[in-house]
Amino acid sequence: MKTRTFAGTRVGAVGLGCMSMSWAYGPSERDDRASQALIREAVELGVTFLDTSDVYGLGHNETLIGRALAGIRDRVVLCTKGGLVGDPDTGRVGRNGSPRHLKQAAEASLRRLGTDVIDLYYLHRVDPEVPLADSWGALAELVAEGKVRRIGLSEVTVAQAEEAHAIHPVSAIQSELSLWTRDPTGVPGGTAGGMSGQGMSDQEAGDVVGWCAAHGAVFVAFSPLGRGFLTGTITKADFEEGDIRRRNPRFQEEALRRNMRIVEAVRRVAERHGATPAQVAIAWVLARGEHVIPIPGTKKSRYLRENAAAADLELTAADLAELDALPAPVGDRY
Repeated sequence: MKTRTFAGTRVGAVGLGCMSMSWAYGPSERDDRASQALIREAVELGVTFLDTSDVYGLGHNETLIGRALAGIRDRVVLCTKGGLVGDPDTGRVGRNGSPRHLKQAAEASLRRLGTDVIDLYYLHRVDPEVPLADSWGALAELVAEGKVRRIGLSEVTVAQAEEAHAIHPVSAIQSELSLWTRDPTGVPGGTAGGMSGQGMSDQEAGDVVGWCAAHGAVFVAFSPLGRGFLTGTITKADFEEGDIRRRNPRFQEEALRRNMRIVEAVRRVAERHGATPAQVAIAWVLARGEHVIPIPGTKKSRYLRENAAAADLELTAADLAELDALPAPVGDRY
């Protein structure tokens, strides 16, 4: 697989988001043993930029990854996050960016992941009740203590990135980016709100992808496949209980029907290349810049291989112009 650089380390151009193995999508399809095998397969394929969080399955996802990486930990860049807190009874997610919580969360993540150091540790969301400088300062202290190598932010504005970067270098920013969510490029395409409902407008977010390029940071694109929609395999709003798409505005019946025009355009480009819609969607994200790393998630080997192969798909200028001209989706993203 082609590679990209994170903090001086070469990693696969396409990473792996591990969230769905424990949380949010298709609960009936979860299988720890199969997921651990898939993670090891990913590493063999060159998919070496792995992403998780302490809130995914309330720690379950980190434990799963730690077991999967036994004996091969040094072959990957291991990324996790702190700052979101899940309620096991209600399933609701809130924010806690206090230094005390972040320090405790990082220690717990280290134990679950079975590692001495986290390669990239993110503030999962900015807590409006805690000054960003306080949260970011706590993460910087983790670097000084040798528990974390690099630190990053998730779902932030350019202004917030600037504030944090003045205190300690921002090595990465992770946000949703895909053909139907372009907010981090400064192009409106739905609200940029976070999981707890504390949102920001498209205008407030700004060109975060461009900011990363200018400041030597990696931009990590989560949900590059539009939560599965851009694969062209989702044709109706029929999700099981426990799947977050069941109540997602973009997946409601009328919105889904109107959003199919986006998939149809992606299919046309895919047919020209003998590729799949998923590969075109990932290739479009990769084309945003050499500093961009998409992290599509999957629980199945065939999709893992399909996603990884997108690194070799070269879209033409005409392809990119056609895709860039796609309309904004119907429905907010949360």
